[in-house]
Amino acid sequence: MSSAINNIQNQKAEVFKVLHERDGLFIIPNPWDAGSAKILTGLGFEAFTTTSAGLAYALGRPDGHALVSLNETLDNARAIINATHLPVAADLENGFGDTPEICAETILAAAGVGLVGGSIEDATGNDQDPIYNFDLSVARVKAAVEAAQSLPIHFTLTARAENLIHGKIDLQDTIRRLVAYADAGADVLFAPGLKTREQISEVVKAVAPKPVNIVLGAAGFDISFNELGDLGVKRVSLGSALARAALGAFQRAAIEIAQGGYSFVDNAMPYSDLNRIFGK
Repeated sequence: MSSAINNIQNQKAEVFKVLHERDGLFIIPNPWDAGSAKILTGLGFEAFTTTSAGLAYALGRPDGHALVSLNETLDNARAIINATHLPVAADLENGFGDTPEICAETILAAAGVGLVGGSIEDATGNDQDPIYNFDLSVARVKAAVEAAQSLPIHFTLTARAENLIHGKIDLQDTIRRLVAYADAGADVLFAPGLKTREQISEVVKAVAPKPVNIVLGAAGFDISFNELGDLGVKRVSLGSALARAALGAFQRAAIEIAQGGYSFVDNAMPYSDLNRIFGK
């Protein structure tokens, strides 16, 4: 990276750090390409994080470990970074490898394309053994933290405990993992699959004062942003929800065309608006 890029990246890293330190909750939506990043940039959001599922869908693949490569993930992140002045973090899945050493290398590579944050999760990608054992999981986070702390910028490291979305409905083990990841130096803690106010409150209290990310996107989630803030949640992401919403609208439009209709264009973004947004 050139010194000019380093300086810009450092400024974004500091902005991102402050977002996690200030009072109140902030929303961090998940663009899946440069175009969606440009649209979101004009709507008042303060930072972005990428979505592994959104990228996989854009490439015509299902979401899953190793179905999108690290290089593809970083190329996509670079395109998003170049499309916005806002800080961008990345969904780095399980670090693209099992070992702590690979997790560390992934963090360094992520910073190398201009990212100012990223997440490492403890899911293996193996349906027969979906979660890394506790000691290895902690070692992987510790290695990622050490790599982040070796950088000349503040790289915000998010550690994810994946039990609840991989069939291991064990809140106490999830909390045990999150506490250990916080103790290992993770900046943000994240357990996708939390559904109730009681679960969220318990996680927030267990890792305090470290910030907690909650992901929205499942149908039927009835806790408002204000309530999440009152529960102590610092950051709300959307995962693949925006990408799925866009693809859902596309599919409904295509079905309407196949059935002889054309009313979907009434809700389409005007050509002139898109040219104006993308021309910035």
